[in-house]
Amino acid sequence: MSGDMVAERLGWSASKVSRIETHRTGIKRRDLDRLLELYGMDEATREQLAALAGEQDARGWWTAYTTTFPASYLTYIGLENSAVTLHSWSPELIHGLLQTEDYARATMQSAFGSPPRVPPGEIQRRVEARLRRQELLSHANSRKFVFILDEAALRHRLGTAATMRAQLAQLGLISGLPNVTVRVLPFSHPYPIGPCGFAILGFAPAHGTVLGDVVYVEHLTGQSFFENEAETYEYRLAFEQLQAAALDSDASMQLVADVARTVWSDG
Repeated sequence: MSGDMVAERLGWSASKVSRIETHRTGIKRRDLDRLLELYGMDEATREQLAALAGEQDARGWWTAYTTTFPASYLTYIGLENSAVTLHSWSPELIHGLLQTEDYARATMQSAFGSPPRVPPGEIQRRVEARLRRQELLSHANSRKFVFILDEAALRHRLGTAATMRAQLAQLGLISGLPNVTVRVLPFSHPYPIGPCGFAILGFAPAHGTVLGDVVYVEHLTGQSFFENEAETYEYRLAFEQLQAAALDSDASMQLVADVARTVWSDG
């Protein structure tokens, strides 16, 4: 059913359905029961979803950025915030969770052109949101993050040479966190897959239900999500190929330091 069809059947507005589905608002138990009745859910699924509805967290911090980001990107931030594992392949840019403030701002300025197509305040809000996401890395929990960067991401200039030096230094610091692994696929190693970047999000079981992976792919005009098991499995295999081809953590950090010294030095 489309959102409009659901709204018509239940006598709701289409915006109410959209807000519930994108987690811009919580859902009352009565509304949940009506949805599950309409969808023909089995009793076991009803009990699981009712339990989840009963423990709903307060609205995430990212909902304050509803006028800044599209709903699909806010959905990703929410998923990223609740994932227990993240495996990311970044072929062109340093991943957003690893970026310094200056590097993040430079990526925004590059994306929006010169002069930028959006007001300066919009760029600043996007930078703030990106830095807020990074709080995940330092939380004392069991989350695990694995980032694989193409060597090209170390050499593509965003901002000034000083911006790049600081960014590569940041990689060295973050790689020292116990729950974070940063590795680099060097130019000298075989390139195992196409250039498309992606992130695989893994989740803890909820109320006896195993939750499948979600794959997130960001492209020029928006974002795509893949949840089908066959598709997410293909991305898992691709990431394993990348891990097999990438340098180990120590060698990766040595390459990062070498690029910082030889490419982005003051000289």
